[in-house]
Amino acid sequence: MEKIKLLLVEDDPNLGMLLSEYLEVKGFNVTHRKDGEEGLKAYQEGDFDMCIFDVMMPKIDGFTLAERIRKSDVDIPIFFLTAKSLKEDTLKGFEVGADDYMTKPFSMEELLARIQAILRRSKKANNDKEKQTVFEVGKFVFDFNAQKLKNTEEDTEQRLTSKEAALLRLLAIHKNEVMDRSEALNKIWLDDNYFNSRSMDVYITKLRKFLKADESLKIVNVHGQGFKLVELN
Repeated sequence: MEKIKLLLVEDDPNLGMLLSEYLEVKGFNVTHRKDGEEGLKAYQEGDFDMCIFDVMMPKIDGFTLAERIRKSDVDIPIFFLTAKSLKEDTLKGFEVGADDYMTKPFSMEELLARIQAILRRSKKANNDKEKQTVFEVGKFVFDFNAQKLKNTEEDTEQRLTSKEAALLRLLAIHKNEVMDRSEALNKIWLDDNYFNSRSMDVYITKLRKFLKADESLKIVNVHGQGFKLVELN
């Protein structure tokens, strides 16, 4: 079973090391960065299941880091750690999209329990998304069952093949997240061999053509991982 990937951004080297080691022992895959700028770069280059951010950090503080990540990913759980216990800071954390918040010093066991609770809620939400069949994507409404992509502004409609619809549905489910190439191939083509991989690239090109009427939508390659349907603000 693949380990859950955590992005930990904590500028205190001792606490960062202790947290990393503790969470690794508990079965997580932890990437630790020591300032907000490094954390943002790691997030952009990686594929994480949850973020844990200190609030007071050099270069980019935790609140600003969370706000930037929320612009491209509204679903990833974000957990704040802070030395501050002011009500205003707690409220600020939730306003920028925090799922939970703990003040230092804290119990490692309580932190673990809260992380596990957030991940359970996140998994349920993802399971609900897996059942979704109608999606609003930019100026389009995509009906997977009807295999139709409707441009709501121009009142035009594109019929999709079964594979085009299945691929677009996976991209829409993971909008602003990486859609893993191997996962998509195994779900749609039932095999991730070379020929199916090349076939998927052809379908991605077709979907880009269908979506080009909306300049805010891009299907980008994520090197070594897969594709990401990005909706720009």
